[in-house]
Amino acid sequence: MNRIAIIHLFEHLQKVSPEPETELHYTSPFELLTAVMLSAQSTDVGVNKAMAKLFPVANTPQAILDLGEIELKHYISTLGLYNSKAKHLIATCRIMVEQYDSQVPDNRKALESLPGVGRKTANVLLNILFDQPTIAVDTHIFRVGNRTGLASGKTPREVENKLLKVVPVQFRKHAHHWLILHGRYTCKARKPLCYQCPIEQECEWPEKITA
Repeated sequence: MNRIAIIHLFEHLQKVSPEPETELHYTSPFELLTAVMLSAQSTDVGVNKAMAKLFPVANTPQAILDLGEIELKHYISTLGLYNSKAKHLIATCRIMVEQYDSQVPDNRKALESLPGVGRKTANVLLNILFDQPTIAVDTHIFRVGNRTGLASGKTPREVENKLLKVVPVQFRKHAHHWLILHGRYTCKARKPLCYQCPIEQECEWPEKITA
């Protein structure tokens, strides 16, 4: 995809959603960290439902530690991989209390040192909490990048690296959310809504569905 097409693509996505936001519900940096950590192999809707029960009881690192791993599992048992997620969250809370004064770290190295926090989660937090132009490549962005020709790659990291090269500076802050929302609601895996897609003209996918 050439630069002009890329600019037009993001102009269209910007017009649809000028100020995109995460669909995870949170009121503090720690709540967002928790929600993103628990979102692997779970829907945002499912995570929000679980957090609506957990956060009124425990929404700080110390409160989660006081709750304990067994009790934490009761609140997140509806989510996939909840056993390992509970273990990682407890370990992360302990590190935050002991090393970061219960604050979410503001740099990649520190974030990725937390149990259960990989590159994708770190990118989400750096983007939303600290206004860094990162792009967290989940299944939606991976699909959109490859399908449209915007940024093809065999791995999420390859797609991420290409996106960071081709996304114009003026769109980098919100590119992450625009592409996720587009993949979630329009450029779906099984039944993409090509016939009502705002970037249909820029998309280079040869299998577009016209009706």
